[in-house]
Amino acid sequence: MAAFAANSVLARLTLGGGHADALAFTAVRLASGAAVLGALVAARRMRPGGDAVSALALLVYAAAFSVAYLALPTGTGALVLFGSVQATMVGWGVAHGERLRPVQALGLFLALGGLVVLVAPGVGAPPLGAAALMAIAGAAWGAYSLRGRSAGDATAATAGNFLRAAPAAVVLMLAAGSPRADPTGLALAAASGALTSGLGYAAWYAVLPRLRAETASAVQLAVPILAALGGVAFAGEGLSVRLAAASAATLGGIALVARRPR
Repeated sequence: MAAFAANSVLARLTLGGGHADALAFTAVRLASGAAVLGALVAARRMRPGGDAVSALALLVYAAAFSVAYLALPTGTGALVLFGSVQATMVGWGVAHGERLRPVQALGLFLALGGLVVLVAPGVGAPPLGAAALMAIAGAAWGAYSLRGRSAGDATAATAGNFLRAAPAAVVLMLAAGSPRADPTGLALAAASGALTSGLGYAAWYAVLPRLRAETASAVQLAVPILAALGGVAFAGEGLSVRLAAASAATLGGIALVARRPR
């Protein structure tokens, strides 16, 4: 979860600071992740795994995430992202026979209510278009995580997905025209791709088979608090009353969804 939060901080430092455009950040991020993971798989004499559908979900997540972070503060973006992740994963679990206990249903309602508080019109509300893009990114990441529960070897699967998504991200960047990134932007995007994305996602795929869908979705909602603290520490952002209230509701909901019966 710390790696996921670091992705939000690195994206905001790059995009908010004007060090790269969104699609250049996405392309460098996925390409550097593909390079590191590809090298790891080659060193282990394994073949890349994954599949085209998972790679597409990864690409949609990464591109929408980057464009949304042009306008969203670090903690706000992470809260919308992982709220959408939870809705996607819990909804899938319920649709496939995983039943929520009443206390879990209350927790989900509370967590999503926190997101409603965050994006409701008024002073301090984030731009609606950027919030909608981040919600799309969350749905795509939720789909990617769900597919990871049966992906086999975590490193091989993640490597294959990055190797498929990276060329598509480069094509998308070139199609948009005039990609832009300075040395700081390239370094931050490479760190996001190689460390907090590539290696972080491989670790996530490794633990996913041991988690129920609602638990996997719930633990990810710890990310917004870590991201918000990172935004304060590294990006000079503040904590608004609205964000604090939404975070409290969302994290309270996490605790209820992830709680196991005694």
